[in-house]
Amino acid sequence: MGRPRASHYRARRQPCFGPPVPRPPSPRKIASQEAEAIVEVLDSERFCDKAPAQIWATLLDEGIYLASISTFYRLLRERQQVRERRRVARRLAHVKPELVATGPNQVWSWDITKLAGPHKWTWYQLYVILDVFSRYVVNWLVASRESATLAEGLIADSIYAQGIGAGRLTIHADRGSSMTSKTVSQLLCDLGVLQSHSRPHQSNDNPYSEAQFKTLKYFPAFPRRFANIEDARAFCGEFFVYYNGEHRHSGIALNTPADVYFGRAELVREKRQRVLDATYLAHPGRFRKPPSAPQLPEAAWINRPEELPLVAVGL
Repeated sequence: MGRPRASHYRARRQPCFGPPVPRPPSPRKIASQEAEAIVEVLDSERFCDKAPAQIWATLLDEGIYLASISTFYRLLRERQQVRERRRVARRLAHVKPELVATGPNQVWSWDITKLAGPHKWTWYQLYVILDVFSRYVVNWLVASRESATLAEGLIADSIYAQGIGAGRLTIHADRGSSMTSKTVSQLLCDLGVLQSHSRPHQSNDNPYSEAQFKTLKYFPAFPRRFANIEDARAFCGEFFVYYNGEHRHSGIALNTPADVYFGRAELVREKRQRVLDATYLAHPGRFRKPPSAPQLPEAAWINRPEELPLVAVGL
């Protein structure tokens, strides 16, 4: 065979100007009528909720070949039908919780964390109820298991002990089995307490309990494991006395949770301010301006609402 002539290359070369030469149709392309017939099979009552690969295999087992799996997908894609074809549960989007507390006993947060026992895979469950505005631990419990009945009793005892009337309190929690149980929900409904839950997989929706657990587990004396459940209860008893009465929390102007919860924060601030004023008078050169004691935030919230005025708050 001789070499092809130059005219042969010039005939197939793209023109320098104007639109490109249309690409010739592939001899393997399915005709439009055949394509519509295939789509009709894919959308039939028998196959409308099956994936293209399932349809292809089913037909092939019956001795029928219409096209490849990729062709099935291409034909469906051209008709905007590439999606989940099976009947699946359509769950409503969970509403973002937006809670605001301007004083104690308006919003509580509660959660459960694990404490390591003496052996591997041995755990104790620590239940903690926290007042969001003051960070005060209202009540706690260490148990050998997670139980909705135990949670119900702990919440009921806390509400009765604080004398909280119906319609005054909202309790926030994540979506654990105990938190969403009918036992706890019925109790809160009977007591006139509003119930709030975090969105799934959103740890930021329950920040106060998470921050308190971090403070607990980063405490210098916190052990890697507890010898027994009595040891865990004794440690938590001492820790929560310290946490409520001595721990200066950065989110509440370095007050203790007990001072804020029981309304002593303003007296503490006045005492601090007198000390600062006296120091400023004695040594004014140490300061650029008269020092001011930290002021308690006006509100604390979970997912700050847009209409709420901007006030400083920390976790």
